[in-house]
Amino acid sequence: MVSAAPAPRVGYIGLGNMGAPMARRLVDWSGGLVVCDARPSATEKFAAAGVAVAASAAEVAARATVISVTVLDDAQVREVLTGDQGILRTARPGTVVAVHSTIADSTAVELAQLCRARDVDLVDAPVSGGAPGAKQGRLAVMVGGSESAFAAVQGPFGCWADLVVHAGPVGAGTRMKLARNLLHFVSFTAAAEAARLAEHAGLDVRRLGEVVRHSDAVTGGAGAIMWRETTAALTGDDPWLPIMSHVRDLGEKDLRLALDLGDRLGTELPLARQGLEHLAAGLGLPHPTRQSTGADDDR
Repeated sequence: MVSAAPAPRVGYIGLGNMGAPMARRLVDWSGGLVVCDARPSATEKFAAAGVAVAASAAEVAARATVISVTVLDDAQVREVLTGDQGILRTARPGTVVAVHSTIADSTAVELAQLCRARDVDLVDAPVSGGAPGAKQGRLAVMVGGSESAFAAVQGPFGCWADLVVHAGPVGAGTRMKLARNLLHFVSFTAAAEAARLAEHAGLDVRRLGEVVRHSDAVTGGAGAIMWRETTAALTGDDPWLPIMSHVRDLGEKDLRLALDLGDRLGTELPLARQGLEHLAAGLGLPHPTRQSTGADDDR
């Protein structure tokens, strides 16, 4: 009977708002943990829990073979990897470095090439779920990298994430995170527009927020329509056709009603107008009024 390979020792560099709660969930990792942060105060609680503390990224790499990096930006990631006291100074062949910072996908690809020259694997592995998700161990992590590197990080990542997705080769994790955050922040902009409409209508904006959070938890929010494998136009025999047609018809009706309310209240709703114009095409459908009349504007 072949015994399972021992768990790798994990390193964690960057113990800020996200990194600290993620690393805390690795304190009992069977292979051991070593942490590093530029601020001594960030490592004190880890040291008190019996976790090894390294003085530099190079020292982490000398002691660990799976290393997570959660720092601020591209420049800091580059310094942690290639600086005078960086990971590549001491990393052993076969080491896997996971960058959780949201950086440019081109930076991830470039740094992966530098790592590969040293027989080190880099994965870009940005996360979604914020500090609450990190504390609860409920983050989603989007991994770009080789199959072997993905296999190496799945165990440690499972301590702080309950969704680990292999997005594709290096760079794919970052591209998926950018697409996810596009939805996130455009949704925030739409939420601000909806709040203005509610406020001008004399409603309690906080109660509207309560309704939004409740219903999105049930329906899945905007992610509920992201189950198709493509954004191409729907064909007549596609099983999604009746579902998306219903979404389009309901959405266009409600957007028109909201725009009418906004006109009566003197509230500008530019995103709602954009939504009415582009909803159908985004769902892979023709705009029904334009299809039948050829009109450019049916609002």
